[in-house]
Amino acid sequence: MPLRRRAALGLPTLLAGAGGRAQPGWTPDRPIRLIAPFPPGGTVDVVGRILAPRLAERLGQAVVVENRAGAGGSVGGAEVARARPDGLTLMLGSNGPVAVNPLLQAHIAYDPLRDLAPIGTILRVPVVLVAGPAVPVRTLPEFLAWLRARPAGSVGAGSPGIGSSNHLAIELFNAAAGVALTHIPYRGSGPAIADLIGGTLPVMFDQIATALPLHRDGRARILAVADAARSPFVPDVPTLAEAGIRDAEMGTFNGLLAPAGLPPEVLAALARALAAVLAEPATRERLAALGAEVATTEQATPQGFAAVIAAEVARSRRAIALAGLKPE
Repeated sequence: MPLRRRAALGLPTLLAGAGGRAQPGWTPDRPIRLIAPFPPGGTVDVVGRILAPRLAERLGQAVVVENRAGAGGSVGGAEVARARPDGLTLMLGSNGPVAVNPLLQAHIAYDPLRDLAPIGTILRVPVVLVAGPAVPVRTLPEFLAWLRARPAGSVGAGSPGIGSSNHLAIELFNAAAGVALTHIPYRGSGPAIADLIGGTLPVMFDQIATALPLHRDGRARILAVADAARSPFVPDVPTLAEAGIRDAEMGTFNGLLAPAGLPPEVLAALARALAAVLAEPATRERLAALGAEVATTEQATPQGFAAVIAAEVARSRRAIALAGLKPE
């Protein structure tokens, strides 16, 4: 279910009686650490800095973003998993440290499903299929015809690295479409995009926020959205499913987590505060500027985020098996 559906109508219902701040039951007595398990400047960090002051206002205590990068997000994930479950240490979770790393890192120091408590989904950013100027097509059917007219494995598809959501999207696409794009891992999206618009990389899967400027100015073309519904940012671009390529959805999510064992009243207060922040029009506008679909009412809850994580783990496990990747 796309995150954007019913969001505008549903989130305010979680706030009834809240009076704009967290309801009684728990009030933090010290500043809250919000761990961003990636370097400054990335999407996770930006989301944290959008939410921190708004959460602080709702909770009546400072919320300080701390970057704890390393091991694809696992360093920050382990720090939060080890923290006291008192609501004063939280994490901005995403695909890597929450869903993918446990499947690919043999010596990861925590189990996200056991050691972290979901508070609520924040957003999801769909992955899109992008073609560069080296591919003379304008639509997904044209691309599939062009691709199938070439020897299997002769066309490369870039991603920011092995095990990234973009890489896993390639594997799901290959299986669902019956094609054989060859994965070309890069050290981040930047170098891949440079090769894409330079004509040396035919296609790549990337987050819509990164691909959108290229699509709008004609340097590259978004051919399809790997999501259940079309994106409001490119409403004229079809989904993969519309072309008959099913079970190939992929995107990146952000959500709020805490150490497992959080007292129920603390979890409830944090979930209410997050829901209130996500209902603010100004916050939603800033998140949408990232190409994000803000969480629906159901997904902006502990139970909803747990369901999002479970679905992402299952999707990632399947893609990893298709790619033949093993934990290292």
